[in-house]
Amino acid sequence: MTQPTDIRHRAGQLPRLLDLFCCRGGAGKGYADAGFDVTGVDIAPQPRYPFAFVQADAIAFVLEHGTEFDFIHASPPCQHDTNCQRIQGNPHPDLTAPTRAALESAGRPWVMENIGGAVPKLRGPVMLCGQMFALANYRHRFFEPGGGFRLDQPGHPAHLVPQAKMGRPVPPGHYGQFVGNFSGVDLARRVLGVPWMNRDGIRECVPPAYTEWIGRAALAGLAVPAPALGVAA
Repeated sequence: MTQPTDIRHRAGQLPRLLDLFCCRGGAGKGYADAGFDVTGVDIAPQPRYPFAFVQADAIAFVLEHGTEFDFIHASPPCQHDTNCQRIQGNPHPDLTAPTRAALESAGRPWVMENIGGAVPKLRGPVMLCGQMFALANYRHRFFEPGGGFRLDQPGHPAHLVPQAKMGRPVPPGHYGQFVGNFSGVDLARRVLGVPWMNRDGIRECVPPAYTEWIGRAALAGLAVPAPALGVAA
């Protein structure tokens, strides 16, 4: 699934994971489940973040402290690449290239996550879908690996279940589209595995199942045992 990375393992300590642009901590939860000691960084306060948290500019933080961590995850804001924001004409910075440059300067293995609209700017991204992890949802997210870290693209099961219309209640036999002002926060929490989040966090979160899989791939370079995790073929 991956090539070995140069992640350092210190006896008696969990490997350290830096979660940049962490928001409410969907990605961080997956890495913690995989076996990392997680620290999140975000420019905005994140009182719902479930792990150690530093309020700071993410790019500035990784430039100063990135070498202190074993693996780095970054989810720069996706608004620049969403159709909704382009239609509305709302300005948002494009942080993909600056984030990549900062990650590369740290010299640690990393992944950078974003949505489909950002794919033309990503280098060799791997796409993950809820169907790969038996989630009752699709939610495609794209992960660019770097710093010596490699990922293989898993098989993508067919989308056979219809989705509810955006913003509408989810009828039986359908998957929800948990974006925007969606209906069904409790359902979304259960489906995506983020019971501590509110609607604002759920809209943009990375399902923890995705980053648990990535985290286990990263830990393959360490002698760190972890329970088996299945990915749909």
